[in-house]
Amino acid sequence: MKRIYLFIATALLVCGSVSAQDDNKVTVSGSIQSDVLIPQDDKKIGTEETSHWGLTNSYADVQIGSKYLDAGARVEFLRFPLPGFEKDFKGWGLANIYAKFHTEEFDLTVGNFYDQFGSGFIFRTYEERALGIDNSLLGARLAVRPVKGVQIKGLTGQQRRYWAHNDSWVSGADMELSLDEWFKGLSNNNTYITLGGSFVNKHESDEDIMADPLHKLNLPHNVNAWDARVRLQKGGFNVLAEYAQKTQDPSYDNGYIYRRGNVAMLSASYSQRGMSLLLQAKRSDNMSFRSRRTMTGTSSFINHLPAFTLDHTYALAALYPYATNPNGEWAYQAEFGYLFKKNTFLGGKYGTSVKINFSHVEGIDKNPKTLNGLSRGSEGYGSSFWKWGDDGMYYQDINIQIAKRVTKTFSFNFMYMNQFYNKAVVEGHGDKIRSNIFVLDAKNKFNNKTTLRGELQYLQTSQDEGNWMFGLLELSLVPHWMFTVSDMYNCGKTDIHYYQGLVTFNTGSHRLAVGYGRTRAGFNCSGGVCRYVPAQKGVTVSYNYNF
Repeated sequence: MKRIYLFIATALLVCGSVSAQDDNKVTVSGSIQSDVLIPQDDKKIGTEETSHWGLTNSYADVQIGSKYLDAGARVEFLRFPLPGFEKDFKGWGLANIYAKFHTEEFDLTVGNFYDQFGSGFIFRTYEERALGIDNSLLGARLAVRPVKGVQIKGLTGQQRRYWAHNDSWVSGADMELSLDEWFKGLSNNNTYITLGGSFVNKHESDEDIMADPLHKLNLPHNVNAWDARVRLQKGGFNVLAEYAQKTQDPSYDNGYIYRRGNVAMLSASYSQRGMSLLLQAKRSDNMSFRSRRTMTGTSSFINHLPAFTLDHTYALAALYPYATNPNGEWAYQAEFGYLFKKNTFLGGKYGTSVKINFSHVEGIDKNPKTLNGLSRGSEGYGSSFWKWGDDGMYYQDINIQIAKRVTKTFSFNFMYMNQFYNKAVVEGHGDKIRSNIFVLDAKNKFNNKTTLRGELQYLQTSQDEGNWMFGLLELSLVPHWMFTVSDMYNCGKTDIHYYQGLVTFNTGSHRLAVGYGRTRAGFNCSGGVCRYVPAQKGVTVSYNYNF
């Protein structure tokens, strides 16, 4: 690793010298982000004890760009990390560094890099700080565009796991063909067809994992995965079909069984002015794919399985978020949007926007197949492709959203959601939760500089902690100030208020936010990936700067 970092540092110096010699324009950009919590104990909400007066996650990025050479680095300071970040994240230092040489025909990256093949079913590396995810590869990546309409990528490296890298090597290749670049008759008829194929190999050394007290598992050193996809776009129609498969990959996630994995997806959408329609279906089976077979949590995933559920931003609508089950699920999503035109009965003077979304997730059929009465070391189970499992529904969400402007200055959004959440499946404990959620979000713009926004939310359920209420007021004074107060109150079993106050100041590229309040323990989710956040109380300070 030290040799790789030394090579990249040398490339950074070469980048600067070559750019100067060629009289190329060199640009420098970057960002600073620092989130700080000054914690306070609160036994009522169950905060965790800490001996530090302040906790922080801080990051500093810098990128240098020129005609042929780019380079960048990121320093992270998480010596005293915020609550909910794994203990392995504790530390500070140089977390990311790269050098990239690029022309119109190809680009070569050495160092830490992120990429994605297709929808990410067999490979996706990315950074999501709010979730504590950075699964970049440290190695080399080459992308070649030999002829118009063809792109080929090849990569290899070791995956980051907090302040270390897993020992296994991840290598892969991807090719995409844009047929409309070859056949002008397609593009002339507003038709675009893209074909794609990918291959990924994980090479991992052996480990002492026992099938039973007397027998050691014979673990595969190489796990291979492939992906094939086709996308068709014609006017407002867009269709994507994708299939991926993985060889035997016994791991902690699947109970060390020797079953192949696969995932199939079909997504279709149509849009025109004032109307949109989305239909999606996905079946995944044993597709947990990690660079270290014994890992748990959100780290070390080589791939990504997107959740076919709506990512809600309202507090109570996001109280019970769904996390993709990598061991297997049937997921469906449908969404219809329509804009009633101005000066019609339903559109009124300014028009009315309506969106209806439906998400449904079920388990897959599993028929146990054991070896000498043990699942570990066997194929695990058989599964009928079209059949749902016996463990019932995992998640369902039916919601309708209405956006309406009443006057030139006043507008509102209304949402109703009926939700089913199988807490036992998603979180591993608890009961099935059925809830009805109501949200009213109203905004009045007094003038070009002053806007007042308010939210009222209510969640009704007879399960878990019972009913919830939420209220928020937000005053914006353009261009510098924003004042926010909110309270999320459990009027069911706990009778606890989670209050928050926040003052935000913006000037140029700087943003500073200072707040105080309580945060409820729960899950923070994005795209079907979730991180548990423990309860916290105290003063928060957030600073962002982009240059």
